[in-house]
Amino acid sequence: MTLESSAPTRIDLAGGTIDIWPLYLFHEGAQTLNVAISLRAHAQIASRSDGCVGIRSLDTGHAIDVSDWSDLPTSGPLALLGNLLRHFRARHLTLTTRCEAPAGAGIAGSSALNVAVCAALARWTNRHHEPEKLLEIAMNIEARAINVPTGAQDYRPALYGGVSAVELCASGVRRVALDVPLEDLERRIVLAYTGEPRNSGTNNWEITKRHIDGDAQVFGCFEQIRDTARTLRQALDARDWSEVGRQIAREWETRKRLAPGVTTPAIESLIASARAAGARAAKVCGAGGGGCLFCFADPELVPQVRRALAEGGARVLDFQIDRDGLLLG
Repeated sequence: MTLESSAPTRIDLAGGTIDIWPLYLFHEGAQTLNVAISLRAHAQIASRSDGCVGIRSLDTGHAIDVSDWSDLPTSGPLALLGNLLRHFRARHLTLTTRCEAPAGAGIAGSSALNVAVCAALARWTNRHHEPEKLLEIAMNIEARAINVPTGAQDYRPALYGGVSAVELCASGVRRVALDVPLEDLERRIVLAYTGEPRNSGTNNWEITKRHIDGDAQVFGCFEQIRDTARTLRQALDARDWSEVGRQIAREWETRKRLAPGVTTPAIESLIASARAAGARAAKVCGAGGGGCLFCFADPELVPQVRRALAEGGARVLDFQIDRDGLLLG
């Protein structure tokens, strides 16, 4: 018996990092905007007759077999998968995972994998969870695995797909589907892997600590990031693509002031090449410091931007906006 699941990764348009609890509580009206994309994380559960539990991570090459779920690792390269299997008290199975996105890409591959595995394990173990409860489990287990707080936004595109605003306030987190013409947005975005993997947990945790410690510059940056996300959402609703580009560029300039490691000379060189080729805006996905960047350009200039990024040493990634979200069956 086997069960397969998959979930999309995402591009964060604006408002990232502010989705980490409790940061959004100090910025009324906080929200993040993201786009689910077709680079998916995959999980397969297969039953086994020897009573053991196994993990096969095809991306990392790591594998383990233990006699009982309680022997699974809670740290190291299989920490996330080990913690998930332990949470669901999984028995008599092998979990195999892979992700279509490059490692350390900054497009929430671990969160997409988390959602795919959580949903598969819940069904395998006959546990019914409402969608938001499933996301709560995924977020808490990922925080346990990486030893720092996680954000709220990355699990929503993995579950629901599409283009979303994730609204963040004291009463909770709410995902709102945005009525954006997906084809029009899709043909304006270029996604490329810089070749530099990053560790979002480390970057975001340093920024979070500075905010909680009362760093005025960090607080001011988050106020601007919040305001930019609001204006960008209005531009998306109005199909004002020029304003969308301006706000993405504004968000990146603000984000670079959060911490020195958000950008690198290599990233700045790629962005400069993309802008010279006609991109209206460019920013790094996720916490920065490496991974993927995306560029926003008029459709007729997209081929030039793709070529400029490739000539600069980046790997341009083909994708579509994902309409489906989590697939389980």
